[in-house]
Amino acid sequence: MSTWDSWIGREEVRRDRVDAGHAARWLATLDRDCPADGTVPQGYHFCLCLPDAPTARLGSDGHPQRDESPASFLPPVPLPRRMWASSKIEFLGVLKVGEAVSRRSRVLSVTAKQGGSGSLVFVDVEHETSGAAGVAVREVQSLVYREPAPAGAPPAPPAPGEGKFDPAGWDAHRMLVPTEPLLFRYSALTFNSHRIHYDLPYACGEEGYRGLIVHGPLTATLLLDLARRELGDNALKSFAFRGLAPGVCGEALHLVMRGSGEAIELGAFASDGRHVMSATASA
Repeated sequence: MSTWDSWIGREEVRRDRVDAGHAARWLATLDRDCPADGTVPQGYHFCLCLPDAPTARLGSDGHPQRDESPASFLPPVPLPRRMWASSKIEFLGVLKVGEAVSRRSRVLSVTAKQGGSGSLVFVDVEHETSGAAGVAVREVQSLVYREPAPAGAPPAPPAPGEGKFDPAGWDAHRMLVPTEPLLFRYSALTFNSHRIHYDLPYACGEEGYRGLIVHGPLTATLLLDLARRELGDNALKSFAFRGLAPGVCGEALHLVMRGSGEAIELGAFASDGRHVMSATASA
């Protein structure tokens, strides 16, 4: 049996409610009006049934400390850097303001690999978020744990891109510059205290980034919002995304979409052409 086999199949259930004030603040963060029918748009489930570790149990990076206690849901992988690598999501229903919700989570797999940057551990977790009508969102989330940044290394320069981003060939294009207030608000909405999103000296000095890092699910939410602008609220049946490069606060993000029906492609790109996030969807 491998080190992490005992965690496979481990489950937890969390309960929450779609609070009207919280939903309004989420919409305000995205510069959006409230839907007239009382539903919450796709992507809001990232804000529900969140881990709520006490402040005293946070690690030096702001994430909850890892241990081997029976109460610990995720395996205590010793690699210090944790990132949300990708998700595959099915939208099976809609959630409404005031509705009680629950999320059943189950560890599907724990896989150790050796990459170009050193040791990696991938943890796949299935989440089912349910409301009054049953399961509304089913998601398989992939987390990746990585080795620390080299000690004393200067912040990483921009990765080589493919030149200036050209939106030609895409059906829809929106450019925005993620700001510190946007990152702060999203961290608050998702109860995410990971310091790479708000602590610039830590992000640069400890993790080797050249700036504050845009949350992966925030970039995914912005792509879902682009789909909403083109197709309307809650129009997607499925959505899958993969982070390819860090989005950096203060640097432009180009959000794009093309296709229709069962073959929708979305992406987030930096101005120099770097692919920040790839995504596919069906409607």
